[in-house]
Amino acid sequence: MAASPTNPYSEAGVDTAAGDLAVELMKSSVRATHGPEVLGGVGGFAGLFDASALRDFRRPLLATSTDGVGTKVAIAQAIDKHDTIGQDLVGMVVDDIVVVGAKPLFMTDYIACGKVVPERIADIVRGIADACSATGTALVGGETAEHPGLLGPRDYDVAGAATGVVEADAILGADRVQDGDAVIAVSSSGLHSNGYSLVRHIVTRAGIGYGDNAADFGVTWGEALLEPTRLYTLPLLRLIDALPGGVHALSHVTGGGIAANLARVLPQGSWAEVDRSTWSPSPVFRVLSDIAGSTLESAEGTWNLGIGFLAIIAADKKDAAIAALNAEGMPSWQVGTVGFGARPAGEFEQGAKGVDGGAVRLVGAYADGAK
Repeated sequence: MAASPTNPYSEAGVDTAAGDLAVELMKSSVRATHGPEVLGGVGGFAGLFDASALRDFRRPLLATSTDGVGTKVAIAQAIDKHDTIGQDLVGMVVDDIVVVGAKPLFMTDYIACGKVVPERIADIVRGIADACSATGTALVGGETAEHPGLLGPRDYDVAGAATGVVEADAILGADRVQDGDAVIAVSSSGLHSNGYSLVRHIVTRAGIGYGDNAADFGVTWGEALLEPTRLYTLPLLRLIDALPGGVHALSHVTGGGIAANLARVLPQGSWAEVDRSTWSPSPVFRVLSDIAGSTLESAEGTWNLGIGFLAIIAADKKDAAIAALNAEGMPSWQVGTVGFGARPAGEFEQGAKGVDGGAVRLVGAYADGAK
């Protein structure tokens, strides 16, 4: 009897059968994000989305964003917990679209791994799909690529891209910001997905294992550090609708911290002071800073320190905005006011990531206790 032919691709370390099984395991989660606008189902070469509704727009503008989760995936890999990374990815991608006032339409994802473990890939995609459902975003496609020799068997990285739509005359941004506007903070759920290289450096230097019990949090260190990113999409879109003309600009506090991200959405010539005394950073930030022997202020350019989003609101609408966000389960409060013209003496951070925007600095001392 002739020997069964071998699969050269399998011998090279790529398991196509495992990839097929992963797709089968994730199908139901992905389909749950599909409305009637999604055509073709799962597994096509391209995702199809019916854009007929855009004909009702006067001048529809498409908004797009792409991002990843960074080195937070290393912690997921270390404790073999992969069901929250997907929410982090959606938060990083879809909530960037909302900054301009756009409603997300659809998203695609990309997972690169050293070895396809179907259950692990399905956990990741299930998290992406659940978060897409929570933000009103269709997950229309994706790709899982096995890269043996480039990535270790337990290694993977995730990325995604999303597209949304906004009326041209409804775009939020610096050109809408006015003197006296209120700067409203919306709390984060923790570290979100930024500054994890610093987090991992602190934990490693302290000799802490991700499976070790974290007495301050009541869970292991790995579980505490994998707290998923808060999703702001629908509450912010509802806020925009509830306060016509009242929301002037939004800022997603990601890499670069509070000051840099706020400066990006302020116009040139404007400034704002963010009052630290209006909130107390979440315990995770305080514990990590204490372990590192550093101050919270020293991490302001790296971590969000308890603020996940900033909203620039018309002065006469600020109370309504705070009440609406709090009612959505998004703790919010005023941290500052936008000024134009001469600004107070001292150093400000001005512009970031290629945007020559306004000037921002943090002032005062952080409040004690929990906000």
